Amino acid sequence: MNAGRLYLIPTLIDPDAPEVVPGYVHTITAQLDLFFVEQERTARRYLRATGYTRDFAEVDLVRLDKDSTDMEIDAMCRLILEGRDAGMLSEAGVPCIADPGAVLVASAHERGIKVIPLTGPSSLFLALMASGLEGQRFSFHGYLPVQQQERRKAIKELEQRAQREKATQLFIETPYRNQAMFNDLLQTCAPDTLLCVAIGISGPSEMIRTQSIQSWKQSHFAPEKIPAVYLLGRR
Repeated sequence: MNAGRLYLIPTLIDPDAPEVVPGYVHTITAQLDLFFVEQERTARRYLRATGYTRDFAEVDLVRLDKDSTDMEIDAMCRLILEGRDAGMLSEAGVPCIADPGAVLVASAHERGIKVIPLTGPSSLFLALMASGLEGQRFSFHGYLPVQQQERRKAIKELEQRAQREKATQLFIETPYRNQAMFNDLLQTCAPDTLLCVAIGISGPSEMIRTQSIQSWKQSHFAPEKIPAVYLLGRR
């Protein structure tokens, strides 16, 4: 019996912009009845939004998140090894980037399962593309610490790395903490440090702007409570 394949399926960054996912992705998705997902509700909503017509009573939605055990990962791989093609869905954007799916992909490689990434939107790369900051050297750091003192220390360290390594530093924040993050960036970074704020990417409230910390202070900008990517750089 031939093993199945693991498709890494991009999902929407903004629920009101289904057109950002290429049509060929939907064609492949329509052929699958096995998906590894973080949240079943989100997965169902995405699949229906992209024209998926199968009865979910006949579809296996297997939970895959940061708490998935080695035994559960092994069971997922066995389903593919038995000959079933499967799709991995992120909560938003592309799987395995700022997403817990990498552990399943690593396990699939160990077992000789073919892994196929599909093209789709990534807020991180779209933000970097539109930032005007260094695109040859960059690092992504996920979420910074929640506590203000630790967060400001992390911001200062990333600013120093941006200067020392001439590399763009990317990180994200929970929407309801956008204002606190933005305030800490203005209070911590040097006036000539460049900050890109990319919020609501691909949606109706999209705004991507890069300017110096000094200019941000003069702008009286207040970020909305929507998904955001922050980028620090120096010239």
